[in-house]
Amino acid sequence: MSAPIPDQVLRRLPALDAVRVIGALAVVGHHVGFATGRNTGDAAVGAWLSRLDVGVAVFFVLSGFLLFRPYAHARATGQRPPATGRYLWRRAARILPAYWVAVVVCLLVLPQNRPASTGDWLRHLTLTQIYQHGQLRHGLSQTWSLATEVTFYLLLPVLAILLLGRRRPAPTTPTSAHPDGVLRIALAATVVTGGWVALMGSGVLSLGLHTMWLPSYAGWFGAGMALAGAHVALRTGRGERWRWLDDLGRAPLACWTIALGTLAVATTPVTGPRDLAEPTAGQFATKLVLYLVVAVLLLVPVAFGPQTRTKGVFDSVVGRWLGRVSYGLFLWHPFVLEGIYLVDGRPEFTGDPLGTFALTVVGGLVLAAVSYYAVERPFQRWGGRWPRRRSTSESQSRVAVATAAN
Repeated sequence: MSAPIPDQVLRRLPALDAVRVIGALAVVGHHVGFATGRNTGDAAVGAWLSRLDVGVAVFFVLSGFLLFRPYAHARATGQRPPATGRYLWRRAARILPAYWVAVVVCLLVLPQNRPASTGDWLRHLTLTQIYQHGQLRHGLSQTWSLATEVTFYLLLPVLAILLLGRRRPAPTTPTSAHPDGVLRIALAATVVTGGWVALMGSGVLSLGLHTMWLPSYAGWFGAGMALAGAHVALRTGRGERWRWLDDLGRAPLACWTIALGTLAVATTPVTGPRDLAEPTAGQFATKLVLYLVVAVLLLVPVAFGPQTRTKGVFDSVVGRWLGRVSYGLFLWHPFVLEGIYLVDGRPEFTGDPLGTFALTVVGGLVLAAVSYYAVERPFQRWGGRWPRRRSTSESQSRVAVATAAN
């Protein structure tokens, strides 16, 4: 069994920033496919474009992994978990300012949103637009996933206690006595999402509304959390049972080939309609499972295993920069896409998907860069300085930094 390597647990995994970019570009492609009418109008290309919403699964699995890792590390090493108040403050500083700017611009500038009602403003500014039917406004349709993710942020400290317990292991206890919680997390996530989908299948819940709520995606977040538990266990010498994940990390081509094949299965009718029509509960469940496989197999070769040339590409200067601005690309690309159609006078559901995708990505990256340097980075720095940490422990400080950076 390998010796504990605390620094490898606490350090950031910057190569994962580029995984965010893949998720963001996939979401852009999905929205371009819908806007140009290719999601439903082209049997071959449209099937793939319609399933690029798999990017949401990538975001959710990645969030579960990155944000739960400090809690799993604290439990494994007997340290204090991240302070809840500080964690929530930093999450708010990271997410809300740029989001609020996007909401204000979209509601004021896009003519399809004028006049925006008081309810529109309140729902979008508080990220509660997913709790009633038909409340997503133009340029902001993608924010349903952000509203779901913020609910996960709020619940994470409680989930960490429920899944890992309050009691910290004594340093003298044999490492084999410290459960990593991986199987418990996976089981809990499966039960929550499985039960939720069953309620939709029985007609108790709505497939048009409740598919946007957090329980539908507990399996995706839970998968990321379980992977975080396994990652910490491996890096602290407690996770021999999860060594196969490091073995998978050594075979990125195999993982990504299987992921691509899984996505190909998702492009068939087993995952439901390609337009905005409601799927059946079975089709929705099938999509959840297939997208989960894709997201996990995309993440594992980047998070696990030794340093490779593939990880070096992800961890390049360009990869890191794109990762930093990927949140802005997610926020602004629908606004850019709407603007292309307004300026060009295009009818809805027309246009070349490749050219429209390129314009949307370029325009989205420009606005994303402005968002990052003018809004996101200053607020992240401010959020990192206040409130001041009371702990003087160097290792606890590194855990707090890792939590904030993700």
